Amino acid sequence: MKRTGISGMKFATTMRGKFGALSAAAVLLVMPTYGDHDAAAKNLTEAAPATAANARVGAIFKGDLDGGHFCTASVVHSSGRDLIVTAAHCLPADESEGGKAVFVPAYRDGAAPYGSWPIESVYADDSWNEDGDQDSDVAFAVLGPGTDGGKKIEDAVGAAPLFAGRATGQAVTITGYPGDTEVPQVCTNTSVAYGDTQQRIDCPDFPGGTSGSPWVVEGGAVAGVIGGYEFGGDDPDVSYSVVFGQHTKSLYKLAEAAGDPKPAAAPSTAISPQPAAASEPLKPDQARTPSQAPTRPSNGPITCACILP
Repeated sequence: MKRTGISGMKFATTMRGKFGALSAAAVLLVMPTYGDHDAAAKNLTEAAPATAANARVGAIFKGDLDGGHFCTASVVHSSGRDLIVTAAHCLPADESEGGKAVFVPAYRDGAAPYGSWPIESVYADDSWNEDGDQDSDVAFAVLGPGTDGGKKIEDAVGAAPLFAGRATGQAVTITGYPGDTEVPQVCTNTSVAYGDTQQRIDCPDFPGGTSGSPWVVEGGAVAGVIGGYEFGGDDPDVSYSVVFGQHTKSLYKLAEAAGDPKPAAAPSTAISPQPAAASEPLKPDQARTPSQAPTRPSNGPITCACILP
């Protein structure tokens, strides 16, 4: 079962999840693919190969490698080259900011081949911070300099773009770190809709520790993270994610602006008011029709796919 964890939901600070003054600008993020896996091997979970592409996925530890890993995250492209994305329930501010947790990319069998990076600040939507809204269970974190020569994380392992819109009906590859294993696991299957704001995937053996695992679609973009309904799901064989939409994009821009130092900013493309194709990264969400999925409970017990230290 995915572990029950977080108590207390108000994690906001003055810098977390404030969108009102943000520009609605779209950024097209184009980076190499990652998440190497045979897409034909659907609904089969196995050890992820130790490739340079898979190195962009890592485990989150409390303090250092001796603290044990409790969630998963992945590197996403940013101008500061220092961002990861994970589930919001993985990184409450009072337990994670200021280096209290570290990200270890490509962690395997007790080894950190690229070093570790302290989590300096966390950005989550106010609806999560204040109410624990399961439709807002995604967070971005800015990393400090790594232990491997002070490099930025993206310079060390690369990064992925973000995909805004449903991954429903597409092959999705998820890679994550169960809390009771020292090797990342990977599975590919077809994502399906779960209500209007979430999506789900059947992949066996994604228990505690896999919260925050990236959902990677064709082309290498991250279209979700394990989280959302029941904070990732209460069945290790079924996982959930919120659909990345306008709030996720605004949250990304807020976190990106916090990274330092920054190269010269490239001109951005204004968002068109017309709906865009769901296959295009970082475009406005398409209008959605209600699915036949059952209504999600909003006040049930908090069950998550993380193992809290």
